[in-house]
Amino acid sequence: MKNTKVELIPLTADDREQFIWDNQCSFKYGALQAFGESDDHIDGDGEVISRKTIERAIDDPQNETYRIVVDGKKVGGVILKIDRETNHNHLEILFTSPKEHAKGIGYGAWLAVEALHPETKVWETCTPYFEKRNIHFYVNKCGFQIDQFWCKHFQPEHEMFEDEKHAPDEGPDEMFRLIKVMR
Repeated sequence: MKNTKVELIPLTADDREQFIWDNQCSFKYGALQAFGESDDHIDGDGEVISRKTIERAIDDPQNETYRIVVDGKKVGGVILKIDRETNHNHLEILFTSPKEHAKGIGYGAWLAVEALHPETKVWETCTPYFEKRNIHFYVNKCGFQIDQFWCKHFQPEHEMFEDEKHAPDEGPDEMFRLIKVMR
């Protein structure tokens, strides 16, 4: 299993716009690979993950946002929601540049995340059903287990964002929730 040595560098204000753009490009790449140009997973602005969703994750005071850096080059990013009371933490977003796929960077980033928060009892994340690369990565490489499949027959107990209903073009429809019990 490849494990590229990565650094997690806290996001700086002057890199915020590039981080958002890189994130959107990475998510769009996966949808285009799965569905092509005529994809109803891409919103009216041409994105799979909205700017608002990314900004909300970056701006949440409970979250930590990092750039994934390899040999001084920014190759991805990660946003973590850390609950210091329960140590039940969430991987909100993890992405690598499509040009950097299959180099062990995602796995190296995940190992760095685990090392950054050894107090974690449980990690949780979710990914769309069509992202086979992600499902393989989380389950087969990182040790997550599929816990729920959100679809029209089963909705999560809470909205992804409790202050509003999810938009029809993003949210928990046809998503896997994955968990990793650490201890």
